[in-house]
Amino acid sequence: MMEAVQLQQLRYFTAVAETRHFTRAADREHVAQPSLSQQIRSLERELGAELFHRERGNIALTDAGQALLPLARRILADAESARSAVQETVQLRRGRVRLGAPPSLCTSLVPDVLRAYRARHPGVELLVREDGSRDLVRTLAAGELDLALIITSQAGEVPALAVTELLHEDLVLVSATAPRRRRARIEDLRDQLLVMFREGYDLREATLAACRAAGFEPEFAVQGGEMDAVLGFVRAGLGPAVLPGMVAARSGLAVTPFADPGLGRTIAVAHGRELPPTRAAAALRAVLLTHLTEAARIGALPTGTRLLLPLED
Repeated sequence: MMEAVQLQQLRYFTAVAETRHFTRAADREHVAQPSLSQQIRSLERELGAELFHRERGNIALTDAGQALLPLARRILADAESARSAVQETVQLRRGRVRLGAPPSLCTSLVPDVLRAYRARHPGVELLVREDGSRDLVRTLAAGELDLALIITSQAGEVPALAVTELLHEDLVLVSATAPRRRRARIEDLRDQLLVMFREGYDLREATLAACRAAGFEPEFAVQGGEMDAVLGFVRAGLGPAVLPGMVAARSGLAVTPFADPGLGRTIAVAHGRELPPTRAAAALRAVLLTHLTEAARIGALPTGTRLLLPLED
């Protein structure tokens, strides 16, 4: 009983921390507001510290509350993972997987992998979060995702994650018309107006970093788009854009590789290190690895995409 009460207290505490309001937190948790407040008080007595500054119209976390919040979220996520693991059957007739991926991979790699997974495990619910790698790393470390496809440059300082590198992918220049050269140079972007992604996109940061390393700041014809918008802007002739090879191969646009040393990125799959993935998540990871190794075996990976996993005999 005590364990159940403690989990309930942590749920109520997290709800108040996230809503900054006791009444809204009670509504979210479907409990009477006095009961929620009583449980928070009991938790504070047990911990020996106040968790909230309570002022009329302004609820804020104390230092103790700020220290507890990430731990509470992790404990609740672990409890949910344990519940889900117990409920899953060996045959994976049910379950849930929370997958995160950048928009560029949701456009290219993820649909084929999810189709293969659904064919094998149709009863598993698939929840996809589309976001930049930096945000996905934080979300995964907080226990709010089971798996994430990320760009490894964003995971270097997160020891809570177990990361497996999958692919090295070239970045290429795409445009609406046939390129003048067989290969582009970063310096060629100096005198062009680019179509640029919104802030937070890994591709934006990679392009800006390459241009700055070459000694110039790029100029934009339009910026702020998501993946579909950027592709549409390029098709409309507003300017070229730097895209991953797997997206470019499906875009129908004119593709120009970069001259050596080129631009590229490393794609990895990651999960929390402390808890193993659920059976449903582990099965999705296995389908992903099988899909990539089979594509590499038969030569189906796009030009400029190289498998980093060992090929089994």
